Amino acid sequence: MRIQTPFPAGRGKEDAARGRGPATGLIPEAGLVLAPRQFSHEFPMADNGKNGNTRHVTVIGAGIVGVCCGLYLLRDGHKVTLMDAQAPGEGASFGSAGFISPGSCVPIGMPGLASKVPGMLMDPLGPLTIRWRYLPRIAPWLLRFLAASSPKRVEEISLAMRALYQSATEDFQPLVGEAKAANLVRRDGRLEIYRGEHSLAKAQLKYDIMRRRGVTLDIVKGADLQKLEPALAPEYSVAVRIPDSSHTTDPFRLTEALAKDFQRQGGTILREKVLGFDMRGGVPAGIIGEGARRDLDALVVAAGAYSGSLARQLGSKVPLDTERGYHMMLPEPGIELRFPISSGDHHFAITPMDGGIRLAGTVEFAGLEAAPNYARADKLYASARLMFPGLQAEGAERWMGRRPSLPDSLPVISRSPVHPSVFYAFGHGHLGLTGAAVTGKLIAELVTGKPHNIDLSPYRVHRF
Repeated sequence: MRIQTPFPAGRGKEDAARGRGPATGLIPEAGLVLAPRQFSHEFPMADNGKNGNTRHVTVIGAGIVGVCCGLYLLRDGHKVTLMDAQAPGEGASFGSAGFISPGSCVPIGMPGLASKVPGMLMDPLGPLTIRWRYLPRIAPWLLRFLAASSPKRVEEISLAMRALYQSATEDFQPLVGEAKAANLVRRDGRLEIYRGEHSLAKAQLKYDIMRRRGVTLDIVKGADLQKLEPALAPEYSVAVRIPDSSHTTDPFRLTEALAKDFQRQGGTILREKVLGFDMRGGVPAGIIGEGARRDLDALVVAAGAYSGSLARQLGSKVPLDTERGYHMMLPEPGIELRFPISSGDHHFAITPMDGGIRLAGTVEFAGLEAAPNYARADKLYASARLMFPGLQAEGAERWMGRRPSLPDSLPVISRSPVHPSVFYAFGHGHLGLTGAAVTGKLIAELVTGKPHNIDLSPYRVHRF
């Protein structure tokens, strides 16, 4: 089978300064050997009056990000409690596309976005849409979103995304291994499929950015693509293969397995909604749940789309909104997929999973409370049938989840500038699974006082 590779893995000095590679902690330019950089924390460690930096850390949020934070904190010797109104993995983590993508380095907001805003308002089933009645609420967020789509900002953001997510797979490995959940993660790569080279040409800017960040990209065409995915309609004749990509065959079971291992290692999970904080002398001294007040030593806010209100109570105002994502699960799909797939024409994911095939993705801005528009899930199936005519929907299940989204496509991974014992880990958008283990490791470094190998300033909570 012949696979063309037209995108050389060029690596520039900017990448070398901001990225992180498996051996040195950095992406070196060809012929250049660099030692790992170590970055100190934004704010001094609080004196907790204990030997070393061992603390009792409460993590609000038991999704994949919160669970990974808990596991890495346990590895550093802390006592850890997870609090969430739902069981681990029952929120946005339940319905993700399952991708773990170290090559993620292209923001949602891209140059030319402003001209597309009217279409976002007019097409309720489009890949990125805004409900009319929500427009006044999201207008300030949208202005920041547009500002982040300038060519200069896109380049800066892509560097920060690549630096953050490049170690996504390797940072998951110890957690998955200890939880004996390796069977739930497959490293098969991913195909981004297009209906002809004219469609691929429209995405050239995206792939130019990925190439500059050193992501390996292979072109697969015609008969070679049909051999990889025999069920694919012939008119979808070209794909970009991203070999350095993994996926989980069940995002919920993966989160659940990691949560069980967290408990096995001594962590505590409380099924309880957090209502607020007990502030004493301007300092969060306790956390107020539905059941009781609990003392606070250190706190990590990893509550996904619900993190914004908690951060405001703690003195940090963050422009967090929610990307409402939909999926349709097909338990009897009638076809077999060999690879996880992204549709370049229709902008959603098609993932082979243990329970069938999952169609997932697109972005809807309508807030936390609006009722789901399940016609968006149905549209996923209609688009998938264009690509895979044999696809069947018997027994299909539809779902909608709320992903935490910030206008610059970067998460918040940060110590609070107001309270040194408070840390933030939210805002990953549709990259929550990709960023979960990376974020957990960085949060543990912040809490413990360890140096880290990337500059965290692009993800600071007070950057807006």
